[in-house]
Amino acid sequence: MNEGKPTKAKWWSRPRPQGPADQAEGAPAAPGEYSVGTEGAPPVPGPTADGDYELGQPQQAAGTTDAGGDFALRSPRDAVREDGSSEPGPEPGPEPWSRPEDRVPAGIRGDGDFELSLPLTRTAPAVEEGRAEPSPKPLHDPDPYSTPPYGEPGPWAPAPPVQHPANTPSHGTAIPTPPQAHGTPAPAPGAPSYADAPPPAPYAETPPTPPPADPWRNYDPWAPVPLPTSLQHNGAAVPAEDGRRKRARKVLVVGAVLLALVSGGVGGAVGAYLERNGGVGDVELPQADAEPAGRAPDSVAGIAARALPSVVTLHVSGAEEQGTGTGFVLDDRGHILTNNHVVEPAGADGDISVTFHSGDTAKATVVGRDSGYDLAVVKVTGVSGLRPMTLGNSDSVQVGDPVVAIGAPYDLEGTVTSGIISAKERPITAGGESGDGSDVSYVDALQTDAPINPGNSGGPLLDSKARVIGINSAIRSADDGSDSGGAQSGSIGLGFAIPVNQGKRVAEELINTGKATHPVIGVTLDMDYAGDGARVGTKGNDGGPAVIAGGAGDKAGIKAGDVVTEVDGQRIHSGEELIVKTRAHRPGDRLELTVERGGEELTISLVLGSSDGD
Repeated sequence: MNEGKPTKAKWWSRPRPQGPADQAEGAPAAPGEYSVGTEGAPPVPGPTADGDYELGQPQQAAGTTDAGGDFALRSPRDAVREDGSSEPGPEPGPEPWSRPEDRVPAGIRGDGDFELSLPLTRTAPAVEEGRAEPSPKPLHDPDPYSTPPYGEPGPWAPAPPVQHPANTPSHGTAIPTPPQAHGTPAPAPGAPSYADAPPPAPYAETPPTPPPADPWRNYDPWAPVPLPTSLQHNGAAVPAEDGRRKRARKVLVVGAVLLALVSGGVGGAVGAYLERNGGVGDVELPQADAEPAGRAPDSVAGIAARALPSVVTLHVSGAEEQGTGTGFVLDDRGHILTNNHVVEPAGADGDISVTFHSGDTAKATVVGRDSGYDLAVVKVTGVSGLRPMTLGNSDSVQVGDPVVAIGAPYDLEGTVTSGIISAKERPITAGGESGDGSDVSYVDALQTDAPINPGNSGGPLLDSKARVIGINSAIRSADDGSDSGGAQSGSIGLGFAIPVNQGKRVAEELINTGKATHPVIGVTLDMDYAGDGARVGTKGNDGGPAVIAGGAGDKAGIKAGDVVTEVDGQRIHSGEELIVKTRAHRPGDRLELTVERGGEELTISLVLGSSDGD
């Protein structure tokens, strides 16, 4: 066997001479062979002529061959001492095996059992006198391949087995032993033959062998190289689980990127097509679902829903002019309240048409009107199902309260706007187109920012409970700065309404008597006075005295030239404001006036008189 090391003949592998016939006694041994001497002269251990180390032939123990020619072991009592001398052991009792006549040579006994002869003790060679005992020498050269688990082998240790990897094809299955060629011995009976070899096993993954706890104790230098547990069709190893996972992850990432790119391109192309061609198919716009029609009662929608059936639109035409306004139902008798300047164009023989929220129309006649308050009442007949408007209390209104205005601006009937009360007791005057001042109205008005436009005049101003708190009457226009309700200009957020408390009193008087009474002080004011306050004139409009004899002012002690600065503790700055504050009361109400006379300030209390004129 050649393992890559130089081959030398070893003593255990050389042919052993069988006797004098094979080699002459005393003849020198050939190089590399074991030299056998004559009996009693064994060869001395030592190096031979070719450099190898030779062992001495073991001495043949005396008496090793019995009469039958068999080998027999010596008795223990003939053992050799440690110093080399032989001394017979103690005489034992007669034993069957110690008597020569009873000794049975090694072999098979009569009963069929195998029995060995007693062992013989080898005699140690004597040491020559005066010569030191030679030190033991190694029996062979050091083994450069001494690796665990063998180490350095002993003199009779068997050679390590030679192991070669089994030849396997690329698919990882073992190759069975091929059939014997002609002339070679046939396999032993019962041994598997190539024809009887089973077919290759299907590919199956063998679980990997766990690494040993101590690799050096289990290391085998001649073990076959482990092959991969699984092989592919081309012979390459199947990737490990981690490798397959990494590869699958890479494939997924690349696929996702490619999918995103493709999706982006397709989306861009579709978007461009839709933008250029306006979409595909019919267009259906999203829409909210239907909601309940009801609204909260205090919302603008709730207020409008309750108030609109009571609001009407008036179309007035006369001999010289015509106009449009708004009104609301006062009772189920057909009385409707509106502004005086709305019905004024009809005159004595004009036409007034009333249109209800339901769309029905009816003719109306004037019951009464008053230019000083700018209020009028008309009546319709033959109409059923009227819904009167609920009246509120204007004295309870506070600045900032929400309000809703309803009217027909520019003949757009049923228009609803909302806002708040911006101010209270705002003195305004409206009218005056006649030139003599007979058509001028003085109103202590409620100011609102709810949009009011021409056509809203006479319509209701409602609170959060759909109750009337004012009658929309005038606006401050941006074109000429007038307070005229008939000015054709848009709203700038400055609207004015007659307080409903005043409107209720005037409406009752107009319905009951056909005319309204005015509270008066009984004096003539100087309207050209530019100072602070209202000054009593020096003479009346007809040239008479400025203070009417027997009137309320005369009874209270007011004199011509007195300047009134306060009414009920509220400061006034002009004659118009004094008239407005006076008209805000009923005839018979008591007023407290602060008067300046000759540099002195006086307080005068009076009871308002009544007048059916201006």
